[in-house]
Amino acid sequence: MQFDYSKLRGRIIEKHKTQNEFSKILGVSERTLSLKLNNKIFFSQDEIIRISELLSIGEDKIQKYFFDKKVQ
Repeated sequence: MQFDYSKLRGRIIEKHKTQNEFSKILGVSERTLSLKLNNKIFFSQDEIIRISELLSIGEDKIQKYFFDKKVQ
């Protein structure tokens, strides 16, 4: 199953200008973040919580940012 991270990508750009800048703040490589946003590896629960905090994503919005299924 693949997830649609377009809303998450938009929020990253809105808050931190680039994925590279955000990856530094998150403490992962740009490559790792890219792999996660491209459904190659999954976000851990801890990462979802940390990203939500960094991007000011409320608990009620986590579903929209992390678990919307990608339409094939």
